[in-house]
Amino acid sequence: MNNNLFSLSTLSEVTLVDLLRKRALQQPSQVAYTFLVDGETQEVSLTYQALDQKARSLAAFLQSMKATGERALLLYPPGLEFIVAFFGCLYASVIAVPAYPPRRNQRMTRLQAIVKDAQASFALTTTSVLTNIEHSLKQEPELAALHYIATENITNNFALSWEPLKISSDTLAFLQYTSGSTGTPKGVMVSHGNLLHNEEMIKMAFQHTEKSIVVGWLPLFHDMGLIGNVLQPLYLGIPSFLLSPTTFLQKPLRWLMAISRYKATTSGGPNFAYDLCIDKITPSQRSQLDLSSWEVAFSGSEPVRAETIERFSATFKDCGFKRSTFYPCYGMAETTLIVSGGLKTDPPVIRSLKDHAFNQNLVETATADQEDTRAIVSVGRSCLDQKIVIANPESLTKCPEGQIGEIWVCGSSVAGGYWKKPQETQQTFNAQLQDTGEGPFLRTGDFGFLLDGELFVTGRIKDMIIIRGKNHYPQDIELTVQKSHPALRPNCGAAFSVEIKGVEQLVIVQEVERSYLRQLEIDEVVRAVCQAVSEQHQLQVYAVVLLKTATIPKTSSGKIQRHACRDGFLNGSLDVVGDWTASFQQIDLVQVQQEVEALWEKVGNSDSSKTDGESLKPDFTEEAITTWLVSHLALSLRVSPDEIDIQEPFAAYGLDSAVSVSMTNELAEWIGCELEPTLFWEYPNIEALAQHLAAQCLLLQSITSPVSV
Repeated sequence: MNNNLFSLSTLSEVTLVDLLRKRALQQPSQVAYTFLVDGETQEVSLTYQALDQKARSLAAFLQSMKATGERALLLYPPGLEFIVAFFGCLYASVIAVPAYPPRRNQRMTRLQAIVKDAQASFALTTTSVLTNIEHSLKQEPELAALHYIATENITNNFALSWEPLKISSDTLAFLQYTSGSTGTPKGVMVSHGNLLHNEEMIKMAFQHTEKSIVVGWLPLFHDMGLIGNVLQPLYLGIPSFLLSPTTFLQKPLRWLMAISRYKATTSGGPNFAYDLCIDKITPSQRSQLDLSSWEVAFSGSEPVRAETIERFSATFKDCGFKRSTFYPCYGMAETTLIVSGGLKTDPPVIRSLKDHAFNQNLVETATADQEDTRAIVSVGRSCLDQKIVIANPESLTKCPEGQIGEIWVCGSSVAGGYWKKPQETQQTFNAQLQDTGEGPFLRTGDFGFLLDGELFVTGRIKDMIIIRGKNHYPQDIELTVQKSHPALRPNCGAAFSVEIKGVEQLVIVQEVERSYLRQLEIDEVVRAVCQAVSEQHQLQVYAVVLLKTATIPKTSSGKIQRHACRDGFLNGSLDVVGDWTASFQQIDLVQVQQEVEALWEKVGNSDSSKTDGESLKPDFTEEAITTWLVSHLALSLRVSPDEIDIQEPFAAYGLDSAVSVSMTNELAEWIGCELEPTLFWEYPNIEALAQHLAAQCLLLQSITSPVSV
């Protein structure tokens, strides 16, 4: 799709290669990116000159491998190596395919699907990542066939051999993959022109200047992390300080400490990140923070909640944080990144709507004190040449103001379509309004409305599940569920999310095979489902509903009706043969805390239930470590410690990645040594992990203790 509404002739650089070359010549010694290795003070940095030299060296190496025009998978842990590899690909006109390296022994299904779709020939990575996945590669022929290059081994001597290529604003820069492991991933084709147009939009929307400073922890393989935290600073010639998502999840304080330390003006993330800071950062830790420099606290990637805005603003007010700093915004990979945002100086726009009208796709405003209303947060306005309209998704005609419909977008940030998928590109990227003939528009698949020029997002037409800011395609989860137990019918399940107390939770609705109906082991099936979903998607299941054979809602053509399943779950109209709902939303936290304290008293450490770790000074025996793991798992899940089986796999409890990383950090602080973030995935259950840690503590004690004579 070609958008001619924005002319790059207004810019002196028409590609990202031009832009970095300019920075390297005009600001050679300025530090471009600083990565906080430990999430705190341990820094590694790159100047513009060093980045340009490393990018030219990698590009020259790729050119010698005849890689120009090919697709290259980027498999990097968070850090500066990814940035070098991304620009190396741009300099060599190699189409980058950012992806996240899997954990050791993790299934490669998603990567395999991406490699097949992109027809990738190369994989750029590090020696450590390659060592981690080496064993798994042997079992996946398509991945094993890639030419792997550990880029840290390439010296800067190649830089002089780089041959500049003729590229333009229309040249494809990279593929941003939006889907997963069902064999039908979609790679959004993002050009240099798309990127520069979107960077100008971000600059205008955020009112960035040459004095802006960025801090970020978002994944660099994700569009918000790459385009917002890496390319926007380059576009402006300003510093960017980066830490990994894991270090943030381990200790959210690190994010705000970085903002405080480096006097950042711009930083943000999904709504859940702000909630995590509220829940995990103590009053004494807040006293260390100075957030007065923070001007744009952007919030996107998942629904922005009015309650979070108010709670975060109140919690961190004494740290210098201003409520007007909150910056709700909206975007997606298909529009490169940002679609809309407010004015930096204006407070968030929040409207109260009448529930009755809202449920009929109508907008009727109300006062905040009225009953049966909901608060909805504006995600701002469009800017530059971009146009947003609300369309009826069935008649494809423009909706009047005050009516909810599908959000359509037109502008130069809209990408060129899906890689090698002409039919899906036509359907999604080339929509026209039937009443006016306007177009082409991108159909976002999101519901929303315009009110006084402000865009409000109300839900998704697409079945995308967004939990903790990460997109999950339901078909990926459904496939995992179907394979988890023989009692479950293939292609007869639905995965969707529901909001429980302001938090999106995952629900599984699944038919049972007829032969299993009479002797259905509900607990066994539920355990298998929760474990499989946790292992493959790092998601916690809220509810599992098992249905009678041939009763799941389907269309006349046999497609699962996920929205009908969701409605049936909420109103109790499904034909259920067995169900389960997580108890962590039902058991009182005070009750769990009391049971945990009683558990510690049994092992003689009654004060060990305290979460600050100050009085946790027992001997690190297997029993003490087991008790710690049981009690903290019970507190995280809000279940009685009696429900925790130490031989049950961690995955069976449905731990998501955020919970496991957070618990690992708390465990490390308690024991007093560093632990790998993947610890809960490396050891299958509490018993095995406690044995391992007790042995390590004993070994450490024998090394550090004075020798008795």
